Amino acid sequence: MKKVLAIALTGAMVIASLAGCATTAAPAAAEPAAEAVQEAAEAVEEAAEAVTETAAAGTHIYVLTAPEDHGWTGSVATFAKEKVAEVNAAGTYSAELITSNDAAEQIQNIEDIVSKNEESIAVVIQPIDDTVESAIQQLVDAGIPYVAFDRIIEGVSSSAVSNVKGDNEGIGAACAAFYVALGMKPGDKVYVYEGDTSSVTTLRDGGFTKYLTGELEYDGKLIDDADKWAEADLENITYSGAMNWSRSNTKTSFETLMGDAANAEIKWFYAEDDELAMGILEALDGGGIDDATKEAFLGNAPAISGCGGLDEFYAVLRGETYTDIAGQCGGLVSVTYSPAMIQTAIQDMVDYLDGKEVTQDHVIACENVTAENVTEYPSF
Repeated sequence: MKKVLAIALTGAMVIASLAGCATTAAPAAAEPAAEAVQEAAEAVEEAAEAVTETAAAGTHIYVLTAPEDHGWTGSVATFAKEKVAEVNAAGTYSAELITSNDAAEQIQNIEDIVSKNEESIAVVIQPIDDTVESAIQQLVDAGIPYVAFDRIIEGVSSSAVSNVKGDNEGIGAACAAFYVALGMKPGDKVYVYEGDTSSVTTLRDGGFTKYLTGELEYDGKLIDDADKWAEADLENITYSGAMNWSRSNTKTSFETLMGDAANAEIKWFYAEDDELAMGILEALDGGGIDDATKEAFLGNAPAISGCGGLDEFYAVLRGETYTDIAGQCGGLVSVTYSPAMIQTAIQDMVDYLDGKEVTQDHVIACENVTAENVTEYPSF
């Protein structure tokens, strides 16, 4: 950037000099002098662009995620590593992955990046939680471009090059549309297993009900008027509270729910993550539910959803595991929300550095994965 300013300053001096000459030259020389001024200005602009392009070409991209341990979040780091290797192999930019065990460590990692005062750097970040906002603001204040992935923090989202996320509202709408197609009627009892207390869960909750009330489309279509739910119908939807995306928490919760045999009549279970869906299946496969209650529940041909692309749940859809339970269910579905979307976030930064136009609110559409099409979708 300092080199660009130096070139521009030199060019400005040249232009000023030429302009000064033009004021004292004979009238016949005025036109050539004006042309020279224009040519000098164009040369300055071209030189500045060339230096800027050279600086961009050397940009180092820091990719910040949670550790590569297990589950959806861990798989984000796995897919990030693949894309980082691709960026480095291409040679135009360099990249590295930095993982953080918790929000405090991620904040420290961001502050370390800022404190280095490096030139030509960029950041792609999956914020671990909303407390990372102040650290992201430090990136903004330092003029470091960044792309946010998955957890979008509203207070700084307008400063991002791109905010890449799955369609969390669409996830709820997709599940609701699938259940309506299976025969769910206005006022039917529905039990929702929620992920956590973040905006992700709020959006997934809202998408489900907005589709039912006709406020939100799925796959370009609104619910038919005959199937539309009134506000009073929504009162039959029960929410679990935060399961913290935990299979074991959901398993325990479902066993407790089925401790009241009357709840075996609930047919529609909207679990907002594949891990939560697996918790339900594990409970049905275990000994924590009375056999008579379990038989009554499965006899009602229940529908169970998931979300995310977990291979264990895809294996159920493929007919490889939990075959007896799955065979008695009226419907199983996993809505797409792949951890591989981190690669799209990194590509958005590459495109930005290449000078291409990047969509700031980058929402990736979701789709329903069932036994009929599961082989067409990657899992993790």
